[in-house]
Amino acid sequence: MITSNNFTSAIKIRLQGGRRSRQQKQPLPPQYGYGQGPQFFDDTTNIYPNLQFQGQPPGPATGWNNQTFGQPSFPGQQILGDPMAAMAMQYGQTLAGQGKVIVNEKLEKFVSVSKLKYYFAVDTAYVAKKLGLIFFPFTHSDWSVHYNQEEPVAPRYDINAPDLYIPSMAFVTYILTAGYLLGTQNKFSPEQLGIHASSALAWLTIELAIILLALYVLNIGNSLKVLDLTAFCSYKYVCMIAAVLASLIFSSLGYFAVLCYCSLSLDFFLLRTLRVSLLSQSTSDHYGGGSRRSLYLLLVLCVVQPFIMYWLTRHLVLDVGVQSNVME
Repeated sequence: MITSNNFTSAIKIRLQGGRRSRQQKQPLPPQYGYGQGPQFFDDTTNIYPNLQFQGQPPGPATGWNNQTFGQPSFPGQQILGDPMAAMAMQYGQTLAGQGKVIVNEKLEKFVSVSKLKYYFAVDTAYVAKKLGLIFFPFTHSDWSVHYNQEEPVAPRYDINAPDLYIPSMAFVTYILTAGYLLGTQNKFSPEQLGIHASSALAWLTIELAIILLALYVLNIGNSLKVLDLTAFCSYKYVCMIAAVLASLIFSSLGYFAVLCYCSLSLDFFLLRTLRVSLLSQSTSDHYGGGSRRSLYLLLVLCVVQPFIMYWLTRHLVLDVGVQSNVME
């Protein structure tokens, strides 16, 4: 017969055995290796290692939006992949191209870039021959401009063709030489360079305006363009540089000697060059009035050149006594 004490002891033994079994079955805390941490979700990527989708070749694992893991994406990748964004970019490029064409057309109305390139189509041989022709034009015989299918050939192939390379370089060199001479006189300042440049440009603009007005009023037919006249009127800067450089070595005496010779050579050069363009177009006048008007205009143009050269360079030259005082 089972007593109450025996029954109570049996229940205690059973409870103690179940408690020991639960303590033995308690899982150990997770052991994390280097670079690992606790996972909130179970890793199920390797549950089915041999499972592949039908029709898809084996390759690297992909995530959302079919992006391959291990290939970084930049922030604008989705924008570039958007077809609307691609259409917008293409439309913007089209508008930019149309705008460029419109700007080029507007510029062509005022200054033709293709025609302007013609005046800078020179090489070293042409520059050397042209400078020799300006300083020593007395032995040159052929002064006609050559044409190729009603278009004048490039200056590099014709020494008689006008160019803007030599005038532009001579203009810049004249400004720099003037600054150097002012420095030798202790009169240099940055404002003086601007004053000399604006003064030279102003005289050139006035000269061109008077020539064009005279051609229009006198009704003189010619084949000269505005850029041609600009080139011929700007060759005097070469002679001005030679005169002021001579003043550095031979003072005012060398300046006047070189200025007189350069004035003579420049006038002869302009007479022989412009005579072909001005007088040849005026021979169609039955009464000869156009030819006389062209000749008078050409003579006035040649006479004015030495006075302009003297006016723009005389203040840069010192007398002998003043130069010696400055040197001391």
